[in-house]
Amino acid sequence: MDDLRSKWKNYFWQSACATLAIFVVLALLSVDRAVIIASIGATTFIVFMTPDNPFATPRNVIGGHMVGVVTGALFALTPRVSPLVEAVWYALAVGMCLFLMAATNTEHPPAAGTALSVAISGFSWRVAVAVLASVVLFSFIQRLFRPYLKDL
Repeated sequence: MDDLRSKWKNYFWQSACATLAIFVVLALLSVDRAVIIASIGATTFIVFMTPDNPFATPRNVIGGHMVGVVTGALFALTPRVSPLVEAVWYALAVGMCLFLMAATNTEHPPAAGTALSVAISGFSWRVAVAVLASVVLFSFIQRLFRPYLKDL
């Protein structure tokens, strides 16, 4: 509670900044897939509430979601023969995404959710563009306001 009292302006400012950023994304891109929006919402928290976290760097945010979209797209092509086989493919999509993010040094936890949601719902250019435009916008806004952001 003492932290809240001493940094209340940052709590307010950074929450407002995150709210505005996600509003712009939702209004302009109008993505209708809730599972994709969930991973973008988690990214919003990391980028604006923990800006000093390595997962909040543009390399990790943008790169991680790129890996997530590509991995999910590849696993969306797998055959859907039974619920058990689908569960295996979806688990492998997340596992492969985690491996590739670690191998490319682009770790960003919400991007695993992107891989899973693209694998489940199928790839579309609209979703890919929406995800990547969102994370580029978040990274741009974070860099623009970086002097005013603190880890909360």
